[in-house]
Amino acid sequence: MRLTHVAHLRLPFGRILGYDLDVGPSGGRLPVSFDQERHVGAGDRPGSWMAITIRLADVDLDALAEAWLSVVQRHGTLRSVFSPGPGGPALHDVEVGRGSWREHPVAAGSRLSDAVRGVLDEHCTPYSRPSHRLCVVRSHDRSTVVVAADHAHVDMWSLLVVVRDLLDALAGRDPAPLPRPFADHTAALVAREQAPQDVRDRWREVIEASGGVMPTFPLPLGDVETPVPERVELRDVLDVDALAWLARAARRHEVSTLALVTSVLTDVTRRLADVPLRAVFPVHSRYEDRWHDSVGWFITNAVLDSDDADPRACAAAVKEAVRLGSWPLAEVLAPWGGMPQAPGMFAISWLDLRRLPVRVDHVGLEAQYVSAAGTTDGVMLWFVLDEAGMHLRCRYPDTEVARATVGAWLDAVVDGIRLVSRDAGWTLPVDGVELRVERARRGDLAAVAAMLADDPLGATRESADLAPYEEAFDALVRDTSQLPVVVREGDTVVATAQLTIIPGLSRGGATRLQVEGVRVAGPWRRRGLGRALLDWAHEHGRARGAVLSQLTTDSSRVEAHRFYERLGYEATHLGLKRPL
Repeated sequence: MRLTHVAHLRLPFGRILGYDLDVGPSGGRLPVSFDQERHVGAGDRPGSWMAITIRLADVDLDALAEAWLSVVQRHGTLRSVFSPGPGGPALHDVEVGRGSWREHPVAAGSRLSDAVRGVLDEHCTPYSRPSHRLCVVRSHDRSTVVVAADHAHVDMWSLLVVVRDLLDALAGRDPAPLPRPFADHTAALVAREQAPQDVRDRWREVIEASGGVMPTFPLPLGDVETPVPERVELRDVLDVDALAWLARAARRHEVSTLALVTSVLTDVTRRLADVPLRAVFPVHSRYEDRWHDSVGWFITNAVLDSDDADPRACAAAVKEAVRLGSWPLAEVLAPWGGMPQAPGMFAISWLDLRRLPVRVDHVGLEAQYVSAAGTTDGVMLWFVLDEAGMHLRCRYPDTEVARATVGAWLDAVVDGIRLVSRDAGWTLPVDGVELRVERARRGDLAAVAAMLADDPLGATRESADLAPYEEAFDALVRDTSQLPVVVREGDTVVATAQLTIIPGLSRGGATRLQVEGVRVAGPWRRRGLGRALLDWAHEHGRARGAVLSQLTTDSSRVEAHRFYERLGYEATHLGLKRPL
């Protein structure tokens, strides 16, 4: 899913319509979570919201309004409002009823994204009634639906729940059982047993090592004693195959992908700042399945302290951080009067959308997570993983110093992750020798072309000129469905194959793995390398969701037919080719 910022929001031009819900007077009192109190206690302000956008065809406004009202009725936090009080913000439930659409003007010469930002800044503040907004941008072909809410009521997971429930209501699908309201989670978290002494001691150690405050960014940021306008960088770090290579490297170290990335972060921080990696580390608090379909701010904070870049040491640091965030924080942080935040606070967030139990068709919906714009005095880093790869968003103070320091740190982090992914490879034990499967590089093309030409058929159709191979290779690396691979013995390429992931509508929407260009160098033939490479290719296909592997081989290659049949391939279809 695309991760963006409101200043970079891609929207087709059109009319902006917002839905005004009817909100009744404040009712019963609800418990306020630790993070809600911190967030709302900072006061009413613009830019405290988060949003998600989807594109839909033929949106009927009346039907959309009814669907939105049903979503609001399902989730208690969307029917609650905050009000200021002498003891801090108070939260009350409210009755919410049908309202009406109104058009929000777009000033002449202004960007549509700026107009949307103005609407959300006005309606999605901590003390708004309600502090969420449904908008529609009506364009000539399809409409863009925008759902936004003040952060006190939603997190990124919750936005997926909202979209799923909204689409279900629009489609007339039977609603799932009512989820538990977020207020129940707040009460349950407060009722949990208090943190053991070793957890309190570890929190104290990390805070004291950070100068008596929550961890701060390890490099200078300039004058940030008061918040300054923010700069937001968005980077696509890895495509889907490069992310798969990174996951393989993590498995080889027997750690998670998060731990391996933490290893890179630790190494970069030590090299550039000569200090350990210390950061606030948000973790979700949906400890039980019963909260998976609820909407709310199910995030609590931990601290990540990593001084050793060894992947297993980083895995231990991540595990410790999750444990430190698994206890009621109000009581843990009471010795500091709450979270001891200071200018320069540094936080790292990790969200793997592929592992969430809530899924939407974010590709077909052209879904985008959208963050608000505002001021900041700290550095916040988000890693988001999805079916397209790994994405990064970083918010930091827009000072000349921070542009240089945070920018250089980000460059080194992205380069480090890509290097680990590129060099990951995969070991293939063949005939007593440890070979490695790797993504093919441009420098491998001479060896690959030579293998393609090294048989009677290839000799007649391959070329000694590398230029067409280089042009084709450049096209392959731009296509995320393609994976050209090589097998190396040391620095020597001894086998190659081209793997293609093909989504399809037939066979119930099955995804296929297409295997092409399988070649093994002469000295390695009949030693089991071909079988090992095909086994690896099948694993790659399964990891990308393929349920079927297919290939074509020339009808004259009788020996190749026997080889593929021994691997379970069946000659069930007649393959036809026509020159174009």
